Amino acid sequence: MIQLTNISKNFSSQELFNKLSFKLNSGNRIGLVGRNGSGKSTLFKIILGEETPDDGDVIIPKNYKIGTLKQHLTFSEPTLREEAALALTDEMKYDTYRVEKILFGLGFVLEDLEKDPLSFSGGFQIRINLAKLLVTEPNLLLLDEPTNYLDIVSLRWLKAFLRAFDGELILITHDRNFMDAVTTHTMGLVRKKLELIAGDTHKFYAQLSANDELHAKQKVAQDKKVKELEEFIARNKARASTASLAQSKVKQLEKMDRLDDLGLDNTLSFDFNFKDTPAKVLLDVKDLSFGYTPENILFKDISFTLQKGECLGIIGKNGKGKSTLLNTIAKELKALSGEAQYHSSTSFAHFGQTNIAHLSDKNTVMDEIYVGNAKLSEAQVRSICGGMMFSGDSAKKKISLLSGGEKSRVMLGQIIARNVNLLFLDEPTNHLDMDSIEALTKAIQNFEGSVIIVTHSEELLRRVCDRLIIFAKEGAEYFDGGYDAFLSKIGWEDQGESDKARERDHLGGDTEASVKIAPKSNTKENKKLKAELVRERNKTTSSLKKKVEKLENKIMELEDLVASQHKELIEVSNAGDSSALMELSKLVAANEKEVETLFESLETSQTELDEINDAYDIKIEELS
Repeated sequence: MIQLTNISKNFSSQELFNKLSFKLNSGNRIGLVGRNGSGKSTLFKIILGEETPDDGDVIIPKNYKIGTLKQHLTFSEPTLREEAALALTDEMKYDTYRVEKILFGLGFVLEDLEKDPLSFSGGFQIRINLAKLLVTEPNLLLLDEPTNYLDIVSLRWLKAFLRAFDGELILITHDRNFMDAVTTHTMGLVRKKLELIAGDTHKFYAQLSANDELHAKQKVAQDKKVKELEEFIARNKARASTASLAQSKVKQLEKMDRLDDLGLDNTLSFDFNFKDTPAKVLLDVKDLSFGYTPENILFKDISFTLQKGECLGIIGKNGKGKSTLLNTIAKELKALSGEAQYHSSTSFAHFGQTNIAHLSDKNTVMDEIYVGNAKLSEAQVRSICGGMMFSGDSAKKKISLLSGGEKSRVMLGQIIARNVNLLFLDEPTNHLDMDSIEALTKAIQNFEGSVIIVTHSEELLRRVCDRLIIFAKEGAEYFDGGYDAFLSKIGWEDQGESDKARERDHLGGDTEASVKIAPKSNTKENKKLKAELVRERNKTTSSLKKKVEKLENKIMELEDLVASQHKELIEVSNAGDSSALMELSKLVAANEKEVETLFESLETSQTELDEINDAYDIKIEELS
């Protein structure tokens, strides 16, 4: 399909890539990972022809169409129909049925076609851009952070859509759970090179770690050998009797393929400073209500207590009032009624977009850390700056010169500087890469105090939240359980039913008839039919499940074998046994190739299993 050969790219004095090579095969769905600033978006632009590489070639087959979903939502036309039609080529400009067909497939209904694109929610605005993209009938989707600013419901819809997309995909996102759900391969920009494996991000980073460990051990062995050769040459080059032998060692040293030191990326690392408290309950919220007008009540009579060590998640669609609730609890907004009572020993820190705006453009990064705690020594402040990836002179950069992501890290550093026992975190993962999100997640898990967090990250919700406040339909409700319990007991059914209703409105083209909802059938009969469907699904998928399990076990066995063979490689290399090294290297290569083949079989079988399960899930859902 697409092939990149020896691509290099520099921006002024910064080298992004050095001789990158990569081939996209048919059916590949690739997650592209790498630290912020490593060049992921630039690589996209090179593929799209928006940037020119300094060296190398990009080969794209004739008539192979590449589509990209823009991060920013900008609409110029007064109606949805006209906005989506902008994507039609001159030859297709009268084929508006193409546009309507795609819009209906994405969940829009007939009356939506004449609405202003800006009148739709953020999730449906993303669908408008998707419709414009799909009108061009792309073979490949290049998606750069498509999850930005989407709520959970929209994220779940987009995930399902991409899994069903018939074509190739390269995806950039900081949402690890989202990426792993839709990709078949993971590719990383690591130390200006590309690394590609079949499998998810967890397998990629495990393999990367194993490769780094092997490289480090091999370099230690090589450095030892180099030192021995250099010492031999130094001792013997001046003696006539050993000069020729010393010269042969010089040639041996010159021919040696020297291993470089690993240039390890900076990693966000920190711990929140816990202020000790005798309180069991740090926060008691009673009948809290807020609205900008009496007619526009965002939430009403919210009540809960937050004990020390607990984490409460606030979730829901965009624009419903999640951040407003957090700001009201933090007393940055005045409640219409009710109150948030803090224990006298409670000390909180608040991370949010409004707080980031409070950073002074005239201050340096260090100045802002001192704002968090003026009693810290310079060494302590520099340590916090380093943990936030502002080491050396970068700690003295002005806030006005920082990007949005860098300002977020400064705000996190300011919070770390404080001694607190309660954290308010509003979308703290925005602008952070995967490694930084993992570091933040662990910091929240290790914090001894309490946390209230607003986030659309399902993985973060699963890992840190004990209880939830859910914004759904009108207002907000307290839920005594974690995110998986919420999905199991309640779920996002309101959005699913909305989408189904929109799709029903266009079945058969009869709008008037199609909006009629069939009466509910007998509940007892439905339970019986559900049970029969479950038995039928289990019988249908039994052999596939066994095949998938067998493949997974075989892959794990081979990966364990390869890991032990890598250790043997190091021992053989240290011993200098070249013939054994060559034989073992061939064996490792063969086993690694077999693992790759097994992964391809696993992918095929798992996809088939997922499709069968999805089909039965739809049938079972129809009986609910």
